[in-house]
Amino acid sequence: MEKFKVGVTSDILDSRGEPAFGPEPLKLLDQTKNLQWEWLPKGLREITADHAAAFDALYVNSPRVPAAAVGRADLRLKLVSRHGVGYDSVDVPAMTRAGVLVANTPNAVPRPVATIALTFVLALAHRLMAKDRITRAGRWPERLDLMGTGLTGRTLGVIGAGRIGKELLRLARAFDLKLLAADPYAERLELEYIGARPVPLAELMAQSDFVVITCLLNEETRGLVGARELALMKPTAYLINVARGPVVDEKALYQALAARRIAGAGLDVFEEEPTPADNPILRLDNVIVSPHALCWTDELFGNIARTAIGAIVAVHDGRRPEFVVDPAALAHPRTQAWLKA
Repeated sequence: MEKFKVGVTSDILDSRGEPAFGPEPLKLLDQTKNLQWEWLPKGLREITADHAAAFDALYVNSPRVPAAAVGRADLRLKLVSRHGVGYDSVDVPAMTRAGVLVANTPNAVPRPVATIALTFVLALAHRLMAKDRITRAGRWPERLDLMGTGLTGRTLGVIGAGRIGKELLRLARAFDLKLLAADPYAERLELEYIGARPVPLAELMAQSDFVVITCLLNEETRGLVGARELALMKPTAYLINVARGPVVDEKALYQALAARRIAGAGLDVFEEEPTPADNPILRLDNVIVSPHALCWTDELFGNIARTAIGAIVAVHDGRRPEFVVDPAALAHPRTQAWLKA
């Protein structure tokens, strides 16, 4: 019997060449009978048709998976298992048409990403980075000019009330913040149970002291927050993006920040990643940035890896993975050929 072959992208290896989530999750692959896995070449930017012809499953972090990858007749690939919750780097409709499942790891992400959103809120509210700078420079008298913003009674607005957004709203209740949520697909009763008031996006932008973006990137949300939405914000308000960079018009955000039309921003994501070193946003002193990695912890990566690898083992065993992005792919004849009842 031919072995079930798995390719793992090498961008989850640290500087020592070790898996960033540790060796434990990969043992599940080693212990699975008739399964062979290997690291894909370093620096890989895109999955190709050659990869899709060589492997039954791919564990993918940052490389893109375009339609061309599944366009050849010698397609072998059954599963793309994404390291994380986002799947905008994968052409999901093309995968579904080709009978390739796409699985992600939404169970691992909500608490860590909600936590980093709160980290940005607290750091911006207390002007942490500015106070760090004056302390290092011995400019203690300037601390009176760096008064922070108390959270009690202030308003937190969350754009996108999915798993991450709802987790953030639950955590934020401890700070006695007023809670708003803008998401046309969220259940109103569930949000109200959490203590959040569902509102249109424009109302959220105008009323919030902290606007946090946690929505998926898709054609509806690309450029969702642009110059018009930023102009609605209070001059004392902060924008925090822990979702995907293209949800925000980065040029419009820079202009709003540079002109001090809003107080500041916390950005874990950018329109282009890695963001160029000459990105003008990086020169602003009212912005806190991180390299789409602030939530990366041993806990997060371990949970992601176990879920993503669990999806691979499920397909190897002829079972449906726990988190399938597009369930329509399960009905494809290619999938039905290996899926056990």
